[in-house]
Amino acid sequence: MSKTKIGIIGGSGIYEIDGLKNATWTQVTSPWGAPSDAILTGNLNGVDMAFLPRHGRGHVHAPSDVPYRANIDALKRLGVTDVIAVSACGSFRDEMAPGDFVIVDQYIDRTFARPKSFFSSGCVGHVSVAHPTCARLGDACETAARDAGITVHRGGTYLAMEGPQFSTLAESRMYRDSWGADVIGMTGMPEAKLAREAELCYACVAMITDYDSWHPDHGEVDITQIIATLTGNADKGRSLVARLPALLGAARAPCTHGCDRALDYAILTAPDARDPELLAKLDAVAGRVR
Repeated sequence: MSKTKIGIIGGSGIYEIDGLKNATWTQVTSPWGAPSDAILTGNLNGVDMAFLPRHGRGHVHAPSDVPYRANIDALKRLGVTDVIAVSACGSFRDEMAPGDFVIVDQYIDRTFARPKSFFSSGCVGHVSVAHPTCARLGDACETAARDAGITVHRGGTYLAMEGPQFSTLAESRMYRDSWGADVIGMTGMPEAKLAREAELCYACVAMITDYDSWHPDHGEVDITQIIATLTGNADKGRSLVARLPALLGAARAPCTHGCDRALDYAILTAPDARDPELLAKLDAVAGRVR
């Protein structure tokens, strides 16, 4: 058994964790650049926690400019074992209404302007993201949401778009009708892929703010409506997070889905051909196997 440390990546509207003991904002140095912000560390109900505001306090990072690699690396360096990502999203389903939460289990990655891997020439690695989220963490998030009185949907496909603009009507209809996506956001990828490369269990809680632009009764996305819904969602999100320590516990067994062993057979570059400079950057992410 090891020790649980829960990492929360807060999306739009969530910039802190309530009730942390010994709360301290910590600057973490990463070879992949500066993280989005300092990381708030502390203890909540007997479990160590780390909170990282994805867009930075004051919402200073656009979705395409979020330093995803530095963020995941920094959490790994702090000893985080389990990451719960909270993200504002649009909905493609009538039944997934604004104010509801969705426990995401699949992604369609439409981003194109972001580095998506810690590995490259000099140390080539391939991990499986067939199942990009951890079902064990998803179970905990679902239970926490229901205990908090939140309307939650278990399972959904997240369409990750580049942004920062919202979808055209044609795109929205295609993602919904032809591609079968359930929610849409701008930050889910490559975050989930990088968490898998770092052998971190990862779950995504999508907080629905709007119906994107496909819905005949709601029209195009209205940013003022999104902000209003964000406020209520943020309160719900903090309530969900507060329930996670009791559900996950302070002691941690190996992940039953193998998330914490994702690199067992992933690195293909022969040991004597690996780039020492890249290996040095991988010390936290892949130190177990490099």
